[in-house]
Amino acid sequence: MHSPYGDMFDFDPLLIGDERPGASIPGTHRETTVDDRPLFDAYSQAVVDVVDLVGPSVVRVETPADPETRRRGGTGSGVVISPDGLVLTNSHVVQNASTVRLALADTRTVTARVLGNDPHTDLALLRIIDDVSLPAARLGNSKGLRRGQLVVAIGNPLGFESTVTAGVVSALGRSLRAQTGRLIDDVIQTDAALNPGNSGGPLVSSRGEVIGINTAVIAGAQGICFAVASNTASHVVSEVVRHGRVRRAFIGVAGQTVPLPRRLALALGLAQPRGVAITSLEPDGPAARAGLQTGNIVIALAGEPVTGADDLVRLLGGKRIGIETVLTVIAGSDLRRITVMPAERNERREK
Repeated sequence: MHSPYGDMFDFDPLLIGDERPGASIPGTHRETTVDDRPLFDAYSQAVVDVVDLVGPSVVRVETPADPETRRRGGTGSGVVISPDGLVLTNSHVVQNASTVRLALADTRTVTARVLGNDPHTDLALLRIIDDVSLPAARLGNSKGLRRGQLVVAIGNPLGFESTVTAGVVSALGRSLRAQTGRLIDDVIQTDAALNPGNSGGPLVSSRGEVIGINTAVIAGAQGICFAVASNTASHVVSEVVRHGRVRRAFIGVAGQTVPLPRRLALALGLAQPRGVAITSLEPDGPAARAGLQTGNIVIALAGEPVTGADDLVRLLGGKRIGIETVLTVIAGSDLRRITVMPAERNERREK
């Protein structure tokens, strides 16, 4: 209505004697009714949209107990990533099982076979055996993430199915040590609450893309949780589908991270503080055949600095298999470049 004072004030008719149900007493703050309740704020709408889109693709993963190996059964989460039944979860969720049971969001239960299990990245790929049609979530590009970005975690923590938590990307590029001792690189840190049972479930961006697979929490900490980046997951999926495993290169050395003597580093013009000293060589392995010797200190591989044993492990990816690779090493007081031909790694071996 128009005020006698022009446009200076804008009166609400409910505050000047409206007697309709739900109106407040004149001159006081009125109660909000269902009909005139404001719409969701943008944050809530974004979370709801993500849950509606990705929630149907999230499953509960159940592993059976095995009396022979004394393996206890357990539960975790997973996410369907293709309509034909490919499911991503954590390696530590499936343990050493060959088949698992999945409880779908629509209450159906199906059986899945473990296609590939990669403990080094704590990821496993499953394929549903039963003939079912499933909604699938899309893997996004984790390289595009930014700190502070909204993320949503969906999973089955502590037996509470289809639980949703939300938070932000707290940090990027973290490293997390897998149960095998190998570092998982490019890990996402988030404050979206995770609990036992969330493992293997998706971490989702506001665009509805899976940008991480939830993997770990730090006991006793608050708001510090981790997810394996979707780009790492995409690589694992590709390797498992093509080769049945994640291939990694092997040169046949055991090494130890050591500081570089300051005087030697200055003399050789090196800025890095550490390298990897070779402590042993596998007989007739690629490194031994190339002429590397115990005591050599590796400082670079294919031009990439090696400042610790984890760098050497990380740089020996599947793409190095059968490809001539230059190692830069300190031999005595000299800097040498030695060409090595990495082989495919046998998981029973060391690096």
